[in-house]
Amino acid sequence: MARLTEHGLRRSVGVPGLFATAYGNVGSSIYYALGLVAGYALGLTPVVFMFAGGLFVLTAKTYAEGAAMFPEAGGSSSFARHAFNDVVSFFAGWALSLDYIITIAISAFFVPHYLGAFFPALTHNPGDVIGGLVTIVLLAALNIRGLGESAKLNLFLAVADLCTQILLVGVGIALVLNPSLLVNQVHLGTVPSWHNLVFALSVAMVAYTGIETVSNMAEEAKDPGHDVPKSVNLVLFAVLGVYAGISVVALSALPVVHHGVGFNAALGSTFSHPGYATALGTTYENDPVLGIISRLGLHGALLSAARDYVGVLAATILFIATNAGLIGISRLSWSLAEHRQLPSLFSRLHVRYRTPWFTIVFFSILAALLIIPGETTLLGNLYSFGAMLSFTTAHVAVVALRFKQPDRERPYRMPWNVNIRGRPIPLTAVLGGVGTFVAWCAVVALHDEARTIGIPWIVLGMLGYLYYRRRQGLNPFSTYRIPRAERPPDFQALGYRTALVPIFGADVSAAALASAAKLVGEDGVLYAMFVLPVPSQLSLESGLEDEEAQGRSVLESARIQAHRANIKIHCGLIRTRNPGAALVEEAKRVKCDVIYWSTLHAPSGEQEIGPTAIYLLSKRPCRVIIETERRRSGAPLAVSAA
Repeated sequence: MARLTEHGLRRSVGVPGLFATAYGNVGSSIYYALGLVAGYALGLTPVVFMFAGGLFVLTAKTYAEGAAMFPEAGGSSSFARHAFNDVVSFFAGWALSLDYIITIAISAFFVPHYLGAFFPALTHNPGDVIGGLVTIVLLAALNIRGLGESAKLNLFLAVADLCTQILLVGVGIALVLNPSLLVNQVHLGTVPSWHNLVFALSVAMVAYTGIETVSNMAEEAKDPGHDVPKSVNLVLFAVLGVYAGISVVALSALPVVHHGVGFNAALGSTFSHPGYATALGTTYENDPVLGIISRLGLHGALLSAARDYVGVLAATILFIATNAGLIGISRLSWSLAEHRQLPSLFSRLHVRYRTPWFTIVFFSILAALLIIPGETTLLGNLYSFGAMLSFTTAHVAVVALRFKQPDRERPYRMPWNVNIRGRPIPLTAVLGGVGTFVAWCAVVALHDEARTIGIPWIVLGMLGYLYYRRRQGLNPFSTYRIPRAERPPDFQALGYRTALVPIFGADVSAAALASAAKLVGEDGVLYAMFVLPVPSQLSLESGLEDEEAQGRSVLESARIQAHRANIKIHCGLIRTRNPGAALVEEAKRVKCDVIYWSTLHAPSGEQEIGPTAIYLLSKRPCRVIIETERRRSGAPLAVSAA
């Protein structure tokens, strides 16, 4: 009798996919962070970005080690759960949820500002607020229906964005770079003042939104121990280089100028530094990259084409960053709900679309509420508050794990280690933790929003968590997980002639199993694989319990039918975002001679030759036979590998 076997998540994302996703989130920040920081840092804007970049480097190294150890959704919340307890884990996760809300809000708010290259009404209130709200509503609706992320589109846009930013730096250096001007516009202690310099430093971390993406994507990496650190290093190199180059060019094109005290119509707002300002932080605060394009000395059709191109590219990337924020908060809330740190309502799926509709609606509403005031500084300050808490927790957790779990496999270890009590302690994490905590203290001390919104957010979240755990009769410090059926150990690939039979939906065709068995002969073996597509909003390892139970039932039915027909069979269940890629990988793993798929019971969209069939035919790791409705009146469609 065959053994029922289940295979877990499919790791199908390599370094290019991880880099594209991370850079798409982090790199998109240049389109709003430049204006937020320049308004306070003035001529020291490049230095402020590099200092914040140093904290980003240290934090990224911490996330690389943590994500390689625990390739699962949750980021700092996951690290804290393993290092400490569920109270600390929820604290980090709740702070992180604020980051995701801000990412959604700030990315959506700046989409209309760059579309203002075509529709000027979108560059100011109420057009920008309405445009941001429409962006959130549209993406929330699409995500409820199951909109995901396209790895190929993300990679294309990330490369296009990086190339555009490099080109902008190159053109700017050739046309406007003035080293003496960069030096002469800085009068440390006065322009900028010490107070505003510290204020700018506390805001600058908004430039590096998205580092948590690396951790969330780690569960899908082919080789987390290798791919995650490598992609992190590539993102660091690209982002730091871009910020250094663009900020230097920006202050050459839009230098700090003296315009008297108070309001100046040419600059468009009241100065943070009386008498001094750069148009980056005033006139072009909400679309700084378009401001740079406007001051490069381009004219006529060339200027118009450059503005249109940057406007479309920036709006598109910010739109995708907003979508990534929605997906990120969905995965985080799933992780928290799965560990019974949030009510089960946050893991409730839409009856039809099987997506976490409540989570999407709940956090979209919160993001929309933050957009309504139309204050970009409010969004930037709140992001820094949540990010510094989350980053500090991540640093402390990874250091603590060096003591608590010294023997755990660490595919990647941070550099600069010193021995303390016989344990190698990474100075990168220690320095990063101190730096991010000091930055958090500065945010709380200097930003009213942090005290009036950020602190109440944390306090209410913690009180809600303790109340929820008490109502559930659970210890707030203990770790729990929604019980799921145990997975038997993976079977070993056998040396028989083999056929892979994909199964979708609630039924299985006995005829397909019998037909596939005839192809492999008496000594062959079948692999019946139930394919469970997982929406991108959910973690690959979480949720869809009902669908998974149904899949096991279908596999058991297949096993019984095969046993009756004297067919040798192994059964498995694949959770995947890309059914075609997962089946190709499985066929290669077990060295199948043929993939035999009957689409008679396939889901809607996979009847006849659907997306999965097209993928199988394009990659075809072996002979592919697809049985469609034509079978009823003729032979099935068969395609052989080259």
